[in-house]
Amino acid sequence: MKKLLIGGRYLLLALGAVAMLLPFVWMVVISLQPAATTLTLPTFAWSSALHWENYRHAWRLAPFAQYYGNSLLVTATTTGGQLFTSILAAFAFSHLHFYGRRLLFRGLIALTMIPGELLLIPNFITLTHLHWINTYAALIVPWLTSIFAMFALRQAFLTHPQSLYYAARLEGASDWQYLWHVLVPLNRPVITAVGLLQAIGSWNAFMWPLIVTNSPRLRTLPVGLMTFTSQTGTNYPLLMAATVFVVVPLLILYLALQKYIVAGITRANLKG
Repeated sequence: MKKLLIGGRYLLLALGAVAMLLPFVWMVVISLQPAATTLTLPTFAWSSALHWENYRHAWRLAPFAQYYGNSLLVTATTTGGQLFTSILAAFAFSHLHFYGRRLLFRGLIALTMIPGELLLIPNFITLTHLHWINTYAALIVPWLTSIFAMFALRQAFLTHPQSLYYAARLEGASDWQYLWHVLVPLNRPVITAVGLLQAIGSWNAFMWPLIVTNSPRLRTLPVGLMTFTSQTGTNYPLLMAATVFVVVPLLILYLALQKYIVAGITRANLKG
């Protein structure tokens, strides 16, 4: 009976994995089909020849080198900025005692209940007054902080006993040294997992880059996918080939950081 239950669990996990992989498989299938027969083929049916040239045409149709550069710049700076500010804020809310700490923390958490769409217009007006529209500053500066990252790291920092902090202070370590030489190394898996989530969100961002930029030289990859959609229709094979260009870097990043993510999840479960 026990073996049957274990087998059923693995079967459910396998079915879930197949369901999650299905859209990506379908994306690759469509990217290798001719445009004329894309919408008439039955599901997962392959044409007589695989059109690998769709990837070459998609790369040449839009300046993907520029889009990649912009996406890498925006993702790296916003993720790094969010981690830096969130680590500092998490340390302040978990280890430092100052007037209004609880009220300020609760106010920040309350802000997460405001839909992001409601902030688009106020943020756009602010950037207009700063003359930052259609600049890299508009793509980067508003996203250098993250309440979610701050909250997640604060909870991770709170799992360490205060005695560790006091012991470090007795040894002559400053708050800055304790943070970067003790807390950050101890929480590297959690910080990596949070950073990966923030990087994925920044890499896939579409609405904000579309609103604050109007020049092709500032477009990121998700906005660049609009090149393959026009009033006359959508070239789905080229669009799917371009989408592969967007997905592959995230897949590589996930595979490179997988062990840290698993370690972070395992640690969270053990603490729970």
